[in-house]
Amino acid sequence: MRLDTAAIKRGCRNSEIGQFRQLCRGQFDQFCSAAKVEGPLLIGCSQEAQRLTEQAEARSATIDFVNLRETAGWSVDGSQAGPKMAALLAAASEPAPAFPFVTLASDGVILIYGRDEVAVEAGKLLADHLDVTVMITRPGQLAPPATTSFPIVMGTIRSAKGHLGAFELAINDFAAPRPSSRDALVFEVPRSGLTSRCDIVLDLSGGAPMFPAHDLRDGYLRADPRDPAAMLRAVLEARDLVGKFDKPKFISFAAELCAHARSKLTGCHRCLDLCPTGAITPDGDHVSINAEVCAGCGQCAAACPTGAASYAVPPADTLLHKLRAVLLTYREAGGATPLVLFQDRQHGSDLIDALARYGDGLPANVLPLCVNEVTQVGLEAIVAAFAYGAAGARFLLPTRPRHDVTGLYQTITMADAILSGLGFSGRQVSTIETDDPDALGAALRAIEPGPNVAQPATFRTVGKRRDLLRFALSELHRVAPAPTDVIALPEGAPLGAVNINVDGCTLCLSCVSACPTGALRDDPERPALKFIEDACVQCGLCVSTCPEKVITLKPQIDFRAARAPARIIKEEEPALCIRCNKPFGVKSTIDKIAAKLEGRHWMFPAGDKRLEAVRMCADCRVVTMSEQQFDPLPGVPERASPRTTDDYLRERDIKR
Repeated sequence: MRLDTAAIKRGCRNSEIGQFRQLCRGQFDQFCSAAKVEGPLLIGCSQEAQRLTEQAEARSATIDFVNLRETAGWSVDGSQAGPKMAALLAAASEPAPAFPFVTLASDGVILIYGRDEVAVEAGKLLADHLDVTVMITRPGQLAPPATTSFPIVMGTIRSAKGHLGAFELAINDFAAPRPSSRDALVFEVPRSGLTSRCDIVLDLSGGAPMFPAHDLRDGYLRADPRDPAAMLRAVLEARDLVGKFDKPKFISFAAELCAHARSKLTGCHRCLDLCPTGAITPDGDHVSINAEVCAGCGQCAAACPTGAASYAVPPADTLLHKLRAVLLTYREAGGATPLVLFQDRQHGSDLIDALARYGDGLPANVLPLCVNEVTQVGLEAIVAAFAYGAAGARFLLPTRPRHDVTGLYQTITMADAILSGLGFSGRQVSTIETDDPDALGAALRAIEPGPNVAQPATFRTVGKRRDLLRFALSELHRVAPAPTDVIALPEGAPLGAVNINVDGCTLCLSCVSACPTGALRDDPERPALKFIEDACVQCGLCVSTCPEKVITLKPQIDFRAARAPARIIKEEEPALCIRCNKPFGVKSTIDKIAAKLEGRHWMFPAGDKRLEAVRMCADCRVVTMSEQQFDPLPGVPERASPRTTDDYLRERDIKR
């Protein structure tokens, strides 16, 4: 593979560059010398990463690796891949913060669930390694074992919840076999409504999975009982699930930012709709995320409008730093029309490796950016990529994703609307869904890149997703080919305005008390409703809360909103207390109440002075009613004592 050291030096100006042919073999002594030098060391080949890392640890050196061979050098465009190599090195140099872990503990208690001898055979294979129980659902002729090495019971799993080390199963039709069973197992009288707990579940029933996105549920293994190889793979995987296991805590959650509900009325439910594993559940005014069940798809964080849920592997601002490094370095090194390819390690890296080894490799202008899950990429990353000068973006997905990717499609739809509105022609953002490396190569080479922005943005910012999105949008608007002020967005977008029927609005200000971001505000001096579009996240709480149902959402982006003052939607003359002259409500509302009560309610006869109390503030109303010795129940005879249960029982007996 050819190395364009000059292009790499142009892109990585603040680094010392060394070129080698066999750093892990014939030139290994030069690696050892470099490892002694203080400062981070980045190696452009990952084949011997384990061996070199061990040597670096012995010398306390900081070392990292980036695969330039399969992603850049091994390609028919390898001679033009110098700018790409510089870009990938620059992206790998961006530090990523540490992320927290959650620990799952398993003592090896396994329930094998099946229909016939296949489940019993699996139990025999695992009996020497795990604490095995086999449960047979609707058993037929099942020969009893000569000796009992593990329990075999009958039962049907009605529901399941939990994760590795903490499964809880609801069991119906449970029964143990009779010890006297001779040629076939005979079971006792079945019981229902039982609960079973275990660390691992091996499902060989051949029925529907017990969990949504079951492949992502730690500790739940499922195999087709008609496929011996699949059963054996599941058995081997189950055998190793004993001990303590650390998994990343993928989502950081700030409940105080959540816009899910207020006063038992539901607003935002994006994360609940998108979570494939059911790890997110309502919890009062906010949601709760079970870190042990969460599989890290990141769709909740990508869709969360307030930033309450944020991805940690890596955080959104770190991903933007990598995008900035890869795109700006590519340009500085002489590259043109860069296409960003978001791909994951599990599927994308293997496909790219196969394309490099057995096909034409990646085109020189395709910049692969490896993330934990492509569904974690939010709107802020796509917007920032184009602001930094990307000519296109693609998401590499398997033909059959392991979980629903609706959230990613929604993000792409929003990004397309924004880019089209700003003059970026063509299909700028889309997915490539394939398991075939040659199909991947053909799809990438068929892309016609859009125009580069003349002067790419260079901003570098940190913070929550909402702040990153605001800043990236303003920069994209600044460098766009045809900037426009207002762009309509699809339903569900986290940006927009509200439409309010002012004729039906009574200025009750219920929407103000429900709004979690302060987008809807009141005026402390007079009855008024104000709106700040830049703060609106389209959560829908105002729509749910409004008693008159006069509010609707209007998803859009107004690039002037960040600088616009609060807009007055409706204001009215205040109602002044006729006794103390203090404002206490909305004059039109008080007038309507008085008109409806006068002469139509027994407490307020026409022309009676009592009606004046309606036009008073709360304090003056109490004073006036006390002065007038107002009796709310005229003509009702007084009782010597309150009515008791005995009084009601006596009256009932008399009626009988």
